[in-house]
Amino acid sequence: MELPDYIKAKKRTKEKVEKELYELDDSLKKIGSGKKYFLKTYGCQMNEHDSENIKAMLEELSFVEVDNYKDADLVLLNTCSIRENAHNKAFGMLGRLKHIKEKDNPDLIVGLCGCMAQEEGVVEKIIKKYKWVNFVFGTHNMHRLPYILNDALQSQKQEIEVLSREGNIIEGVPVKRESPYKAYVNIIYGCDKFCTYCIVPYTRGKQRSRNPKDIIREVEELVKEGYKEVTLLGQNVNAYGKDFDYQYTMENLLEDVSHTGIPRIFFMTSHPWDFTDGMIDVIAKNKNIMPYVHLPVQSGSSRILKLMGRRYTKESYLELFDKIRERIPNVSLSTDIIVGFPGEEEEDFLETLDLVEHCKYDNAYTFIYSPREKTPAAKLDNQVPEEVKEERLQRLNKVVNKYFLQQNKKLVGQVLSVLVEGTSTKKNELFGYTETKKLINFKGDESLIGKIINVEVVDAKTWSLDGKVVE
Repeated sequence: MELPDYIKAKKRTKEKVEKELYELDDSLKKIGSGKKYFLKTYGCQMNEHDSENIKAMLEELSFVEVDNYKDADLVLLNTCSIRENAHNKAFGMLGRLKHIKEKDNPDLIVGLCGCMAQEEGVVEKIIKKYKWVNFVFGTHNMHRLPYILNDALQSQKQEIEVLSREGNIIEGVPVKRESPYKAYVNIIYGCDKFCTYCIVPYTRGKQRSRNPKDIIREVEELVKEGYKEVTLLGQNVNAYGKDFDYQYTMENLLEDVSHTGIPRIFFMTSHPWDFTDGMIDVIAKNKNIMPYVHLPVQSGSSRILKLMGRRYTKESYLELFDKIRERIPNVSLSTDIIVGFPGEEEEDFLETLDLVEHCKYDNAYTFIYSPREKTPAAKLDNQVPEEVKEERLQRLNKVVNKYFLQQNKKLVGQVLSVLVEGTSTKKNELFGYTETKKLINFKGDESLIGKIINVEVVDAKTWSLDGKVVE
């Protein structure tokens, strides 16, 4: 049994990151024969991509996926730790699984992985109150799933293997992609920023960049397979290459990925601190790097930003924002905002509203601050009352929603390039996304799915567009 340790997880050294290759022993390839699995994913795009790897590994073991957890022999929860709400959902799901295991299926195998598994308090709770959970593993040893699962099946004991370390890079892990048209590609793992509210540096390890040759090779394979879009992923993609002992940065990688010929390139998530002029220039000049930037601000108050450990001010953020808006044609910008951070006064919140009025974001993900286990922010005085947080969130959402609609209305009458992704919930309609990640619904034949086509915007709503295909 290996348990998570925050002291080890916080450690950062100059030790060289090792690259390991995924290997599967032939003796394990039939352990899931005749069995079905259900995987539930919580959290960000990194978690979604991790789940694509997990599904592929399980299917290498001969498990077959089902859509309903009640029909499964194995249920695995890939969890998120960034907010309390994600915690509650995962533990709520565990409660439902306990009922199934007690009443209907005593042989049900239940596992928990992902960021929650890297938390000391979560694993302690699993050991004390969820003894029926069969196995737990963390983010650093996801590639060992076949072996951990096999040990759990053989021993009939609770298997817990959570490594708290800086982390290595594992290449060659199989992947079962959710879409045949667009793909996630990891470029950097971990984070060294240690924002005071965030648990990710503890759960994902230190910043470690994949070798550019491995990334380019993966994208080139996707091009051969007919993929139209890639999203380059990382907790902070702008820090890509900072850990190399040679000069190769995010702007170099963007340039090289653009040369693969993949039609559409996105990247996320960016930290404003690492967003360079060179990156702006590369995005502006390469047509297959999409004019969309997710630039989390978190707060419009420089005082609160300092307490958050964000390492920029409101003024420097706005300078970068305006530069991106000015130099990248037709760019769309989105953000993350936290309300109710400890010590946030009404004046600080009004600073955030003022920033939003200036930026007029195309999209924003707004959240109430929730304390995370053993982070510095959780220990701060002046925690904001819940009712104040709720009231501020409602006021903020009213403002951001106003600009979502305003920005969408500017597109009415324009012809936009759209990757068609599937059928809409509306009858006889397709849906797709523009080059600036705008959802658009339109009538068309299903033969268009998977293609990039021109669509004219005929109406705008707060969260989506309506259009018609341009022949």
